[in-house]
Amino acid sequence: MKYGYYADKEIPKSVALDHKSIVDYKTNSHGYRCPEWTPLPEGKKNVVILGCSHTFGEGLNDGDVWVDQLYAKVDRQRLRFWNLGQPGASADKVVRILYGCEKILFPKIIIVCWPFWSRRERLDTYPKSLMSYDETLKNENENTDRNNFLKNVFFVEKFAEKIDAKVLHCFAQDVYDIPGDNVFSKTSIKLCWPEWSTMTFEHEKRVRTTEPNLAKDGIHYGVEHHKKFAELFYNHFKSKLK
Repeated sequence: MKYGYYADKEIPKSVALDHKSIVDYKTNSHGYRCPEWTPLPEGKKNVVILGCSHTFGEGLNDGDVWVDQLYAKVDRQRLRFWNLGQPGASADKVVRILYGCEKILFPKIIIVCWPFWSRRERLDTYPKSLMSYDETLKNENENTDRNNFLKNVFFVEKFAEKIDAKVLHCFAQDVYDIPGDNVFSKTSIKLCWPEWSTMTFEHEKRVRTTEPNLAKDGIHYGVEHHKKFAELFYNHFKSKLK
């Protein structure tokens, strides 16, 4: 059954596949940076990871993205990861992808790495992801951004409740206030590197860093950010990643 862009048994078409060259990345036939899901392998719990370009891993090689780094830390005999992160994705887009994967990937753990809350998805002749500087969003403000974001958090939480799945929240750039103990709000992919310590004996953490660690595209955060974020995320949610 299909209602506009919301369809049963149908993950929405990839932004990367539709609007962006992905020749530099290994993706499945739908434009997601994960294996094909047809036929779906048997066994293991499926872990669905959603987010924007920082979760897709723009400018990074396979294995360098925080999703890959995290997967290397968990018990891969029990869990299978599906990276559904998409370049330019908004919170609206994240929710649409999540709802579309229910009867395809049957997730038991949902990880959402939320992008800027100022983004929106406009459903016109095709789904268009709008950034904060888009003229269409000129009438939005901090309150509408926050409430639209919290609406999408609610949709994710209710979806997880409906299918009896765990949901874990984290952030790509800005950190937002989400109530509950299933949120990693200490830092974000952007803010986690360089690491700094107030302990004078931790010399390796007190090295002056003047150059940003960037991915190959010179825009997105580099390997150091992704490696540290995966480590911190895993340490925070270790008991829930089973």
